[in-house]
Amino acid sequence: MANPRAKIAIIGGTGVYDPSLFKNVQRVNMHTPYGPPSDDIDVGTLEGVRVAFLPRHGKGHRLPPHKVPYRANLWALKELGCERVISPCAVGSLQQRIRPGDIVLVDQFIDWTKKREYTYFDGPKTVHVSTADPFCAELTALLNKEARRLKLPVKRGGTYLCIEGPRFSTRAESRMFRQFADVIGMTLVPEAQLARELQMCYVSIATSTDYDVWARRPVSVAEILRVLDQNVANARKLIQAAIAKVPVDRTCACATALEGAEL
Repeated sequence: MANPRAKIAIIGGTGVYDPSLFKNVQRVNMHTPYGPPSDDIDVGTLEGVRVAFLPRHGKGHRLPPHKVPYRANLWALKELGCERVISPCAVGSLQQRIRPGDIVLVDQFIDWTKKREYTYFDGPKTVHVSTADPFCAELTALLNKEARRLKLPVKRGGTYLCIEGPRFSTRAESRMFRQFADVIGMTLVPEAQLARELQMCYVSIATSTDYDVWARRPVSVAEILRVLDQNVANARKLIQAAIAKVPVDRTCACATALEGAEL
């Protein structure tokens, strides 16, 4: 029996997935050349659109950020026919103007990770994919429009600094990071660049849970959890509003990202 197909994927925490929003769900166990993905993938209908959902950290949040099988995750979604990836994630704020509860549609990233699998092209083919503008402009514009229509606290544009984790930053690191970036998290890299290598559109819905430790009070898990529930509800509301408005055909540059990239 053939696996179900979907053109749009959602990679997120288990809180983002509300089974009551999805219809006709089929669970798929995928195998890839890079091992198994984080968990089974649920393919169902959301607002009349076929969508594949993959919990990034596995059900029960059992995979820390440095152990997420990013290559397997994106490969599995591509095999199911996914062309676009919507990726909600929790971040810390590095700027006073980005408050806990804000949604940031980031347009740049800085990679501060150390030991992840960053590419599908380990040889003999050498490919240098461009990540000058690493996020899909088409999806970003749509989500920004819908967030504003819903009166959600959204900010378009910003730089995501991705650290290895699972520890939080020291105060010295945080003060340095905030000179160059707006939010900080642990999962965007290599997820975004792997999507680019597979010529998939990718957009991040970064929801701020706290001010990082550059602020007076150190970040704590308890503080994050207090804000997280509202952030998840807002991210879910935004995805639900935007999903049926995603164009059938892609007019962005994501679909041709490998043109001219091979040596």
